[in-house]
Amino acid sequence: MRRAVEMAVRNVRSGAGGPFAALVVADGRVVGEGTNRVTTTNDPTAHAEVIAIRSACRALETFQLRSCELYTTCEPCPMCLGAVYWSRIERIYFAASRADARVAGFDDEDMYDDLARPIAERRIEMIRIGTDAAAEPFEAWAALGDRIPY
Repeated sequence: MRRAVEMAVRNVRSGAGGPFAALVVADGRVVGEGTNRVTTTNDPTAHAEVIAIRSACRALETFQLRSCELYTTCEPCPMCLGAVYWSRIERIYFAASRADARVAGFDDEDMYDDLARPIAERRIEMIRIGTDAAAEPFEAWAALGDRIPY
């Protein structure tokens, strides 16, 4: 965790991004790392956790990190939690809470609240356009004999 905190401080001081860093660890060794790059890349998905997961997946040549742990300087936001779930990381260690982040101006509480609401009540309007073809991609996937499940 100390390494992640040092990375986050260095990231801020260098002007490279926000005060967040993350490491993916497998069998006691770092296999991926990332720092926040949202403002320098103009990419709202360039959170430290997402970058660390991408780095680990490249290093391990897999999209599943089942035997890995994530060390992150702050409790992950909903997007990063989604990435953790999809990557199958087994455990998250974090330093600061989302309440700590809120004090510093990083408030994602509205996202947590919004995701708990029914789709029709969320602040971003979601409209389903049902078509006869909506199931075709899933049918093609189910028919694919050599698919890689995830």
